[in-house]
Amino acid sequence: MAGRPVAELESVLAEIWQRGRTRTRHNAHAIDPHLDPSCYPLLVALSRHESLPMSQLVATLEVGKSTVTRQIDAAARLGLVRRSPAPDDARARVVALTELGRKRYTEVTDSQIADWREHLSRWDPDDIRTLTALLRQFLTSTGGKDELE
Repeated sequence: MAGRPVAELESVLAEIWQRGRTRTRHNAHAIDPHLDPSCYPLLVALSRHESLPMSQLVATLEVGKSTVTRQIDAAARLGLVRRSPAPDDARARVVALTELGRKRYTEVTDSQIADWREHLSRWDPDDIRTLTALLRQFLTSTGGKDELE
């Protein structure tokens, strides 16, 4: 693929996305064997906040309200998330990880970070920073949200 840098980038990104889908399935099942992997991004979004309004989850996850509702229902049945009235609007609901959900998510994330550290232990820290900066630049240039901060 020499001379075709964009095609090579696309190929590498396709492999990364495939591995990411596999990791998402693994992480979801590590949190709870019955957790549908499609719910994992919901838990990721909730892990970054104390709670989120349903409308913000829909915007963050970029899926329909009915999809987010089904994901919340599924995660709630497993005791991983809870709905509560919004503090400023009793008609609205906010969603949050339960203590169990946050504990399990944190355990899986801590294990995943340990794996990353092991894999990258022989990398120069400047190379890791450069890769991170380039990935942020890629997200920005393709109109993606920079959720890495």
